[in-house]
Amino acid sequence: MRSLGVTLPAAALLLAAACASTSDVKTINSQVSDLQDQLAQVKKNASSKEEVQNVNSKLAQQTQTLLKSNADLSVKVAEVDDRMQNTQGSIEQTNYRIEKLVQQMTQVQHDIEELRAALRAGQAPSSPATAAGGTGVSAASPVGPTAVPIQGEMSVTAPAMPGESPLTSYQSAYRDYQKGNFDLAMAGFRDFLVRNPTSDLADNATYWIGESLYSQKKYREAIEQFDQVVSRYPRSDKVPASLLKKGYGYISIGEKSQGIVQLQYVVHEHPSSQEAALARQKLKSLGVESK
Repeated sequence: MRSLGVTLPAAALLLAAACASTSDVKTINSQVSDLQDQLAQVKKNASSKEEVQNVNSKLAQQTQTLLKSNADLSVKVAEVDDRMQNTQGSIEQTNYRIEKLVQQMTQVQHDIEELRAALRAGQAPSSPATAAGGTGVSAASPVGPTAVPIQGEMSVTAPAMPGESPLTSYQSAYRDYQKGNFDLAMAGFRDFLVRNPTSDLADNATYWIGESLYSQKKYREAIEQFDQVVSRYPRSDKVPASLLKKGYGYISIGEKSQGIVQLQYVVHEHPSSQEAALARQKLKSLGVESK
């Protein structure tokens, strides 16, 4: 019985210990489970952060690539713009040279026509006067020789005649125009017209008065003078040039629409003339299509 009495308390202690161990195990297991969940969550969060960092890194790389592309594109656009400006400048220079060449060709043609008219009028040739300060006779001398000036340093001579001939008077005025002495030129041409109103060179003299006024930027007066060429000498070869310069004159005084009408009239009425080519070029520069 004593042995039984000892055994029972021991068994109770063992049972209590067993119960306590089971409870602790459960608690530990629970805590371990919680730690595992927390660890999984941490791993998940860490994975998410890495993904976010990866995305941010990719975005940054793409942004840098786009910025570089934009910079390269800007450089290319600037290069293209420079090329276009250079090309435009070259085109303008070429157009200017073409215009000057056409004007020179027109001048040569006009001078040749003047020479032909002078020859038809029966004027005799002469040789150029000696240089100023020499012992020769001047071009305006009653017995001195004169030369018909033609662009390109050409000249036709005629025999000297007593007194100043109409051709000599005309040539003197024309030389003043070429030298830029426009007032003297106009005075000479007007005197020529008074003395020789029916001359074959009357239309030319009237035209060069208009050119002298135009060169002095007296555009309104020049327009009126060119009108006289058109109205008085409708068959003159100076008519296309007079119409062209009327158009230029109107544009110069701000009457652009009237100037355009004049230029289009040149193109329409004298389509194959050199003045028509200049008119088309001017209309193009104004953004107007020639009709």
